[in-house]
Amino acid sequence: MNHYAIAVIAGDGIGPEVMREGLRVLRTIEQLHGGIRFETSAFDWNCLHYQRHGVMMPKDGLEILQGFDAILLGAIGSPDVPDHISVWELILPIRRTFQQYVNLRPIKLLRGLVSPLREKGHDQLDFVVVRENTEGEYADMGGRLHSGTPYELAIQNSVFTRYGIERVVRYAYSLAATTGKRRLAAATKSNGINHSMPFWDEVVHELSRDYPQIETSLFHIDAMAAYFVNRPEQFDVVVASNLFGDILTDLGAAVVGGLGLAPSGNINPEKRYPSMFEPIHGSAPDIAGIGIANPIGQIWSISMMLDHLGHRELGRYLLDSIEAVLLQGQVRTPDIGGTATTQEMGEAVVRQLLTDA
Repeated sequence: MNHYAIAVIAGDGIGPEVMREGLRVLRTIEQLHGGIRFETSAFDWNCLHYQRHGVMMPKDGLEILQGFDAILLGAIGSPDVPDHISVWELILPIRRTFQQYVNLRPIKLLRGLVSPLREKGHDQLDFVVVRENTEGEYADMGGRLHSGTPYELAIQNSVFTRYGIERVVRYAYSLAATTGKRRLAAATKSNGINHSMPFWDEVVHELSRDYPQIETSLFHIDAMAAYFVNRPEQFDVVVASNLFGDILTDLGAAVVGGLGLAPSGNINPEKRYPSMFEPIHGSAPDIAGIGIANPIGQIWSISMMLDHLGHRELGRYLLDSIEAVLLQGQVRTPDIGGTATTQEMGEAVVRQLLTDA
């Protein structure tokens, strides 16, 4: 029997709603497998916790989380708490402390859905973005001076280290090599950002020599954004800095059906620390409590967690079941053209899992 300890942070807004369905699916996987157990522990660390206690999580929160095999996150954010507090005091400390230096986001058009790019099919929209997740443009370096005066200024420094670039780019190459992909594309902006981006490019070129079987290309971020729309079939694995990867993957989610479908994994590849899996849709306060949020992003994130824990056959089985529900076309939440509730969508995936067993 394999036992896994999973920390659950449902979070804010629609987070608890989609997490409820994700855990329902996880229990079904557990039941069907028979030889695997997920021991979940829930933590109410969210914006309401901040409003009550002045912190997003307790002082020993990271020490608590370190004892788990993985973390499931729903969504963090509230109109009542500034994002630079909710994100910088919960999500980013987890990513950095646990060396989750890979943010892995599949850009895949699921069977049963039609892309807004009507002429692009499933074979043309199936690649993955590897986003650097611990430094780059989101480094906590800089400050403000002369606040409240006409001379007020703000400085934000980007931080690119050879160590940080090498490890995320090497992960991207290794991912391409082990999954049979032929191409790696790196996002850059070395024609406009004249220190960090040429450094990034140099490291990519150096590492490319270790992977001669992989075709390497560098694209300026503005051109790459355009190619995500009009030539997505040219990508297999994309590697990008923290900011560029963030922007590209939201665009990628849009061209395969919307943010409600999109999963992500914050990965510590060495497994020295727990990795964290979450949908990328955010807390969506405008629809929170209505029961119409799409839980597929959360459920697909659980599929990615299963992959990471070494159960790729279960991860694939779960993703196949999601696609089977979408192919049937009877149960869909409003964001993908249906009228189903969050709970009905989760139940449909559970039924499909049981049917396919």
